[in-house]
Amino acid sequence: MSATIDVERLAAASRRRRLRGRILTHAALILGVMIFALPIWITLVGSTHDTDTIGRGDVPLLPGGEAFTNYARAWAEGGGGRNTFSVPASTMLLNSLTMALVIACGKIAISLLSAFAVVFFAFPFRMFFFWMIFITLMLPVEVRIIPTFQVMTDLALINTMTGLTLPLIASATATLLFRQFFLTIPDEYVEAAKVDGAGPMRFFKDVVLPLSVTSMAALFVIQFIYGWNQYLWPLLMVSDRDLETVIVGLTKMIGIGDTQNEWNLIMTTAVFALLPPVLVVVLMQRWFIRGLTETEK
Repeated sequence: MSATIDVERLAAASRRRRLRGRILTHAALILGVMIFALPIWITLVGSTHDTDTIGRGDVPLLPGGEAFTNYARAWAEGGGGRNTFSVPASTMLLNSLTMALVIACGKIAISLLSAFAVVFFAFPFRMFFFWMIFITLMLPVEVRIIPTFQVMTDLALINTMTGLTLPLIASATATLLFRQFFLTIPDEYVEAAKVDGAGPMRFFKDVVLPLSVTSMAALFVIQFIYGWNQYLWPLLMVSDRDLETVIVGLTKMIGIGDTQNEWNLIMTTAVFALLPPVLVVVLMQRWFIRGLTETEK
């Protein structure tokens, strides 16, 4: 009888420990979410108040009644500084979206082809060229940016979308990841394609691409956010306000003195800038996780 009671007490104590552990874990997670979400919440709330409320230094924690006016004005007219020329948020978002999509799709296309050539073709100095691509990972962007800018100047691509995106399309990281994945494709697939009379491009289209869908989706999310968050290169390449991206535009919306800044419109534009990457991550979350976790195809 006493042994049964002891077992029940031990089980009850174990349940209490597990319950305390879950409570502490959830409390820590909730605290972390609150810490990270607080600046976003303040931005969302600030975008719903008028200029005077934010200009007084108040930090409201509840939404105001100027949301429609602020978002409509920022979308159609821009804002942020009373003495500066404003670019509409719609124009900046379109430029950033175009840049991010071209960079992401271009990186995936070029990396797929280069990794396919390195893995499935035998040609002289194959690994030499691969390692030359890989070595570029060791060079910071700042080291390459001056000669790249000079090349774009010589090609008359300053203030063009081509000059804004073309130098950022090549990706050693994506090439390396696709190469490692292609090495896992069984040799039997290659032999079967040869028996069926399939050429290299048909094998690439009918076998390699379908197997690479999840990896492409994961890389698309990463490269889209990479292209969307670009700041230094667009800052150097573009002086035409019609080609300004939203990340650069946000910094230019902040004037010299606090009294010149329309912080409600700056926060509204920041909310606009948050939406596309968040939507891409949310909509492609399942593909993104599968692309990062699946190792056997």
